Amino acid sequence: MDKLPHEKGFHISWDQIHRDSRALAWRLENDGPGASGSWRAVVAITRGGMAPAMIVARELDIRTVDTISVKSYSHQTQAEAQVLKAPDAELMGDGEGVLIVDDLVDSGKTLELVRQMYPKAHFATVYAKPKGRPMVDTFITEVSQDTWIFFPWDMALQYVEPYRGTD
Repeated sequence: MDKLPHEKGFHISWDQIHRDSRALAWRLENDGPGASGSWRAVVAITRGGMAPAMIVARELDIRTVDTISVKSYSHQTQAEAQVLKAPDAELMGDGEGVLIVDDLVDSGKTLELVRQMYPKAHFATVYAKPKGRPMVDTFITEVSQDTWIFFPWDMALQYVEPYRGTD
């Protein structure tokens, strides 16, 4: 029997996403185009990419930050990716010198759509699954395709019964 998404779950805390996002920034430092290796802007793929993008922008001292809103999930079901809000066209051009940041690449459909729009942008995610990995230029941690990642912005703290016994 196949496992339900929560049965092969990878729970990410706020501390962990912060550490992993900083590691992503360090990996991207001085990796931009041109002699200086700096980046012109960071674009977060909303909503999951916003926290990592903020941390990357802070670590790399990038002040120009924008968002692209792509809807590719309805609850936990993947659907056709569509752009709901695009970043400033003048800022973006073909994407050269722009870091596009997301929390996770899963199937790669979201990043594939955004890459078509900005072919020269650099795509970075904190986490990557095998199917989507070819769409990412830089990532920190790979997880199996059947792992469901629980991000801290999707979770709430609550009491959990002990595994054995109730006293």
